[in-house]
Amino acid sequence: MGSSRIAVTIILSFLLGVMSASAAELEKNIMTGGPQGTYIQIGRDVAAIGKSCGLTLNVKESAGSLENFVGVRNRRNTQFGIVQSDVLEYLKTFEAGDAEVQQAVRGVRIMFPLYNEEIHVLARKEIASMKDLADRKVAVGVKDSGTFLTASLILDILQVKTGERVPLNPDAALPKLVSGEIDAFFYVAGAPAALFKKNPIDGAKFHLLPITEAPLLATYTQSRIDAGTYDFQKEPVDLIAVKAVMMTYDYDVKRNAYQRESCNAVSDFSSLILNNLDKLQATGHPKWKDVDLTALPPGWQVGVCVKAGMAMDYKPKCTAAIEEPAAKGDDANEEYLNLLKQRLKQK
Repeated sequence: MGSSRIAVTIILSFLLGVMSASAAELEKNIMTGGPQGTYIQIGRDVAAIGKSCGLTLNVKESAGSLENFVGVRNRRNTQFGIVQSDVLEYLKTFEAGDAEVQQAVRGVRIMFPLYNEEIHVLARKEIASMKDLADRKVAVGVKDSGTFLTASLILDILQVKTGERVPLNPDAALPKLVSGEIDAFFYVAGAPAALFKKNPIDGAKFHLLPITEAPLLATYTQSRIDAGTYDFQKEPVDLIAVKAVMMTYDYDVKRNAYQRESCNAVSDFSSLILNNLDKLQATGHPKWKDVDLTALPPGWQVGVCVKAGMAMDYKPKCTAAIEEPAAKGDDANEEYLNLLKQRLKQK
């Protein structure tokens, strides 16, 4: 449909406009999101697991999914990025017939599927539904963020014509909503989102909109935010969610030293995440408890360096001692799923 093509054009203009290959010493970086988002907390959890092994992983703030996809595809020393699955779905939809999309996605691979992240729309109390956003000023995220893509797609699918789509990130949008400068804003983040936990929000003036419209269920998953998840939210809210996915690149160990070392880093962190999943679920962000490693996005392949790190006999190249707790598609991903089953059998 036309709105989907527009979304892909937005993605391509960003993906193909960023290319860098500095000759700096190898670093290990993960692209995440804003300072109060879920992605950055997930990245810090992974970095902490690496630190216990003596491996440094730099957690980088970003605008979100599109910038993260670009980082994995084009930026040197950026081996990991967290991306929304609707970004992946729309890229895959147009890949076969579009040479530019093929170039944009070449070499990008799945590391691990993670958790569902809820699509929050915080609005003034008098706005009761998505259709009531018509003629309103709505913040939809900055243009290189996953929130921007998701908000644009949802509004287009529902044919809601807002008065203005304001390009603000959620951190900037919240005070604008409180001051009356906008009427609502979108925020894609795993609940509980720190932005709504750490900032006082008046439940008599603002609420989360339900999102239950049937046309959205072809792309998004039904979800619910339980009552009391946020102080201002006294009732459960039915809405939709999108999968967060950790992405990487298919490094060629035969090509050069940089590719070989980057592949080793991907293998090391794949092994560390699997071996420490129980610890991440116990001490990390609450969304680790919802991680489903079998929920691979359709059409995307798992990286060869990831599968190397999943092998039962793989040992991360730690520079410090680490406690090792008990470990926990399609035809092309069968090896990944078999390795995962072997891990789970060890429980």
